[in-house]
Amino acid sequence: MESVTVSTKYQVVIPLKIRKLLGVKAGQKMHVIAYDNRVVLIPVRPIQEARGSLKGMNTDGFREEEDEARP
Repeated sequence: MESVTVSTKYQVVIPLKIRKLLGVKAGQKMHVIAYDNRVVLIPVRPIQEARGSLKGMNTDGFREEEDEARP
């Protein structure tokens, strides 16, 4: 587990090992979420990177019956 120190400007440095693991680049945007007494940083990725990520997913039961009846 890596540890960081919060600076007087409330900034932290993401350790190199974590940056490499997640592919985080300088200047990249991050979503910051407070969750269950934690701070979670999520790298913002272009929507194009998600293309094809749900291929083969079973979608049975996800649509409303009225939607299925529409032409």
